[in-house]
Amino acid sequence: MSAEPENIVLHYLRRIDEKVDGLIDDVGDLKQPVTSLQERTSRVRAKLASIHSDFAGQSVRIDRIEGRLEQIERRLNLAETA
Repeated sequence: MSAEPENIVLHYLRRIDEKVDGLIDDVGDLKQPVTSLQERTSRVRAKLASIHSDFAGQSVRIDRIEGRLEQIERRLNLAETA
């Protein structure tokens, strides 16, 4: 009688082992696409940071141009009086 339960246990252990092997293969298959996605996401973030920096620089330039334009308008008496 003791041999029968042992065979059942071994049977289920083998099935579990097969399933774990399948999971290991599946996870291995997912690693490369996930790594690639992480690299792409990192590049997109870097590009967005660069664009944000460019916009900030443009904003500073526009502010300076507006200031200079106001000075020119005042000197030429073109500024509207409120």
